[in-house]
Amino acid sequence: MSVEELEARVKKLSMRATDAKMNLHDLAEELPVDWEKIPETATATFEVYKELTAARKELKAAKKAAAEA
Repeated sequence: MSVEELEARVKKLSMRATDAKMNLHDLAEELPVDWEKIPETATATFEVYKELTAARKELKAAKKAAAEA
């Protein structure tokens, strides 16, 4: 994947992560309503942040490799 493609992926994941974070926040604000959704919402948030962290590491490595080339 090129640096530009990785940057676009990180940007997209960042937007998804922000959305997931807000969903989790909104759920917490509404408690005890919809408390049953906590595991699902927390898992979705965890997964997107896990993907984002991996993508950021990949982007950092790609930029470093490009700079050394």
